[in-house]
Formats: sequence, C-alpha cells, structure tokens
Amino acid sequence: MELISLHFKGYEAMDESRVPILIGSGQITQREPDPARGLSPIDLTAAAVQKAADDSGAGSSLLQSLDTIVLLRSFSDTSWRFTCPFGTYSNPPKSLANRIGAENARSLVYTHPGGNMPQWCVNRMFEMITKGELEAAVIAGGEALATQKGAQRAGFQLDWSEDPGGNFDIWGVETRGWSDMEDRHKMAGAIFAYPMIENAIRGNRGRTIEQHGLAMGKLFSRFAKVAEDNPLADRRQGFTAEQIASVNPDNPYIGFPYTKLMNSNAFIDQAAAIILTSTKKARELGVPEEKWVYLHGCADAYDHWYLSDRINFHSSPAMSKVAREAFEMAECSLDDIGALDLYSCFPSAVQIACDEMGIDPDDKRGLTVTGGLPYFGGPGNNYVTHSIAEMMNTVRGNPGSKGLVTANGNYVTKQSAGIYSTERPNKPFKPKDPKIYQAEIDAERGPAVTEVANGKAVIETYTVMHDRKGPSFGILFGRLSDNSRFIANTPADPSLLADMTNNDYLGVAGMVSSSDGINVFTPE
Repeated sequence: MELISLHFKGYEAMDESRVPILIGSGQITQREPDPARGLSPIDLTAAAVQKAADDSGAGSSLLQSLDTIVLLRSFSDTSWRFTCPFGTYSNPPKSLANRIGAENARSLVYTHPGGNMPQWCVNRMFEMITKGELEAAVIAGGEALATQKGAQRAGFQLDWSEDPGGNFDIWGVETRGWSDMEDRHKMAGAIFAYPMIENAIRGNRGRTIEQHGLAMGKLFSRFAKVAEDNPLADRRQGFTAEQIASVNPDNPYIGFPYTKLMNSNAFIDQAAAIILTSTKKARELGVPEEKWVYLHGCADAYDHWYLSDRINFHSSPAMSKVAREAFEMAECSLDDIGALDLYSCFPSAVQIACDEMGIDPDDKRGLTVTGGLPYFGGPGNNYVTHSIAEMMNTVRGNPGSKGLVTANGNYVTKQSAGIYSTERPNKPFKPKDPKIYQAEIDAERGPAVTEVANGKAVIETYTVMHDRKGPSFGILFGRLSDNSRFIANTPADPSLLADMTNNDYLGVAGMVSSSDGINVFTPE
C-alpha cells in the first residue's frame, strides 16, 4: 500500500500497518546463589519476554501474535572463554518460542555475535515493518554465566541441553573480530584488544599512566553511581574514582591499564526483551499509546575489521559517521537529546564515543541510563537490549523527550545507534542505505602491515596481560623504520612486563625479530 500524500495535525498520513513502534520492554536480573535453583539462559530470557508482553498491557495475546523471534547469540556460543560445559540448545529461538507460547512464529532468528546487534536488529526490523514484511516481533537475549560459573565451582552438574528440532535463520556478520596474524600473537578477544586501544588514547592525550588511570576512574565512577541507584544492576557499591583506578588484590589489572572494575562484568545472570509492532497491530492488541516508542533516527557502520588495519587506535570514523547519520535522520542535534546510553564495555569505548560525537564526559545528562557494562552488567551480546529497554522507560517517563543509544561490536568496530522518543515522527521511517556512507570509511586505510617483522622499531601501543600471579605476557603494535605496522609479543621476562605497567613504553625503541610466525619485540 502506498503512502497517502496528505497531512493531518502536522503529520504525514501514513499506512498504519507500516508505522513501526516499540511497545514492550522487560528486564530480569537473577541473584540466585544456589546453581540448582538458578534459571537457565533460555528460561531467564523467556521471563524477560513475558515481562515485556505484560509491560505492553497485551500480555499473552501479544505473544501469540508474534510472527518473528530474534534471539541474541549467547556468550557460550560466542567465545571459547565462556563455553558451557552443561550442554547446548540446538535451536535456541525455537526453545524460546516454545516457552512463551509463540509456537506459530514463522520466522526464528539467532544472531551472529556483536554488542551492536540489538540496535542493528531494531533498525532492520523497523524497515521490515515499513515494507510489510512483519507485524509483531520480539528481540531478546539472556545469560546465566554467574550460575554456570557457580555450578562449575561447586562441581554441580546442570542439564542445559535441548533439541526442539526445526531450523533458524542467522543475522549479522560471521567474520570474527581478529585476524589469523593477531590470533597468533594472542590478541583474540576484547580483554586483549581494548587495553591496547586505551593506551593509544592515553598517548594521544599526553597523559602519564597515573593521570590516565584517575581519569578513567573518574569517568566510570559516574557509571557506578547510576548503577548504585538501579535495582537491576549487579554491582551497586557506587565505586569512587580512586577505588576503580587503584590496583590491589581485590581490583587487579586484567589487561594493563585496565583494573577489574574497568572491565565489562560478564559473569552475571541477566536477560532483556523488547517487543515491536506496527501501530495498527498495537491498536488491535489494545496497547495504549503512552506505551509507544518511536525510532526517530538510526545508522549502522563499521571501522576496518582488524585493528592492524586502523588509521590509529584512538578514534573511530564509523562511530562519528553513525552519529551524524542518526542525527540527520532524526532531524535533531545532540542538544535535543535528553538521555544517553553510550556503550561502555571498557573506558576506551566511552572516551572514543565522546570524542567522535562531541560529548563532554562530564555531561550533566550522564552517559548511561543503566549503569554500564562493568556495573549494571555485561550480559554478552545482549547488553544493548537492556539499554534500549531502559531508554524506553526513560522517554516514556518524559514524553516528547529523545534518548540516544549507541551500540558497539567487536573492538570499536561495528557501530550502531538509535534515537528514541514517544513523539511520533512527521515522516515515514526510512534510514539511508549504510553502503552509501560505509564507502567513505572503507576508503581511509591505515599504514601497510608487515606480517613478518624484523629490524629496528618503536612501540605504537601495547598491553600487558595479567593472571592471578601477576604480569603474564605482552602484546604490542609497533612501527618499523619504513613506517609499516606490525604486531608482536614481548619476551617472557617478568621484570620487563612489570616495568611496562609501571613506566610508559609508548614510543620506546627496540628490535623486532620473527620466528615461526611470531614476532617478538625487545626494548632497547
């Protein structure tokens, strides 16, 4: 059906069956110390979906009307660090559908990994509604890593295996976030990549290690304060800047310069769900308009996939572009935003977002509505479902206001953003094709990469990974005399690794040599 070219009360009269809205939000935080009584990830997610349906006012009738179920990929299916020893779900979205009474849903989706995926899915599914491809859908996800870890420690056997049969679709990008070259040098995960980004930020700002540590602590203390007041948050102690920055047995380094309290808190039991429909479907289900939330602006883009190929490690052209495109689509500016939730897996993600979007880190609006991933909780790929759910509550509480949610996948790589409001837009939902602005980002490449590195070199950025005994190994990016970039490890010298955490090694000269595919950099 074509749009009617008439205007009524300032709005373009649109086909109500193709006007997308969010109508329900639900969140769960489980704090069950007994693993025998804890809910499984799918059971937690089902509980969150039920909450979202109840939040809309439509309840079970809404769940029976769902035609699409999108489930965010669990961390146990994402990373070797979180593999579940208690079995697997052969068709996770089908298991969820069975639990919520949505057996008639014709489209079942399980996403590829990425912290960007909840917002990415909202953007995509709003477009699908405008095209008449769906009427009612849920986006949900959940983790029970605290229960999983507790059972492992207690030697308690859980049964989280399930085979409901059937097939599902997969959305997103399958490509992992690191290259084979980076993998050989142990940079195979967020806890290895983000501290390298952070040290590059410190170098760009010209700070000492101590100065930057306190700056990170101050930044995240404001997140911790929001978590302190959020009953759904996992860590509600309200940590100070000094507590976050201080290195001690309770708050050790994970990957220098990050202490434990600067890392996303993955070992939690949390689930969230958001439900979207057309305005026509919402009316049919009896969902009151005060529950409706619109997406005014959105965008998706990605930086060069591998850190090795980036222009630098302290910026994100994709993040800047996504913000500009989202504001342009929403026909507003940062000044028009009443609430923010910036993706906060590590301090570097927040600092780069502030830089790229022109946000003051001390902005009086605050930078989170949840408390952020280290304090509210970092439920794998599903955190942004929580931030969208909470932003729905925020804008409903202040009708007509706008809220900005940002989402980040991999290592400041995949960027997504959404601007939400209860106010109805005066035009159809029609985001720009991301391919148009993605080409601009792709055109700018970093320095040439030398895979087998030998000769004189300097350190561009680095991290020192720690285990329970202290410094474990070092990873660095460096530049050779021809300005090409390489990745390397350091010698396994405990005194060197300790010194690299106490003294600044950015720009330090040395020699790099390669053997059996591994580059090793030795400082002079």
